Amino acid sequence: MNRCSWCDLKNPKYVEYHDKEWGVLRTDDRYLFEMLLLESFQAGLSWECILNKRENFRRAYDDFDIEKVCGYGEEKVLELCGDSGIIRNKLKIRASIKNANIFRDIIAKHGSFYGYLCTFTGGKITYEVGKVTNELSDGISADLKRRGMKFVGSVIIYSFLQAVGIIYSHEKGCGLYREG
Repeated sequence: MNRCSWCDLKNPKYVEYHDKEWGVLRTDDRYLFEMLLLESFQAGLSWECILNKRENFRRAYDDFDIEKVCGYGEEKVLELCGDSGIIRNKLKIRASIKNANIFRDIIAKHGSFYGYLCTFTGGKITYEVGKVTNELSDGISADLKRRGMKFVGSVIIYSFLQAVGIIYSHEKGCGLYREG
């Protein structure tokens, strides 16, 4: 099968991610939290780098259990900063904990994080390729920043929306390409 040009065919994890996960609509809170956290750590790095460390992030972040992450204190911050299996950026680590608390607040208000996202999308999937931001990612990014989240710029949010299937962006020529 032909794949999107960004997919590193030499990396089996990347190929599997492209083929079976990227662009597939997922609405469960734990998965959405995982992807938002991972995308926030991607800032300034490649997705392939993050993907290669994904299992380490799962271990370090208690399988992305939102309640556990919300309860992390200074001792856990220091532990994460010393974990060579993840990205050891103290600002991103602190932001991930603050973001978890805001994520949990959003769930409490909207019933689910997907429910929150639907206030922007109307439950519709956007089909587009060749972009890194759009009005949707701009709006969600601005709202999350207003709530106090960090590392959630429009480019990161656009990547997150692509990852979880709200923006479907497989390239023309890819075996998974489709139009809305």
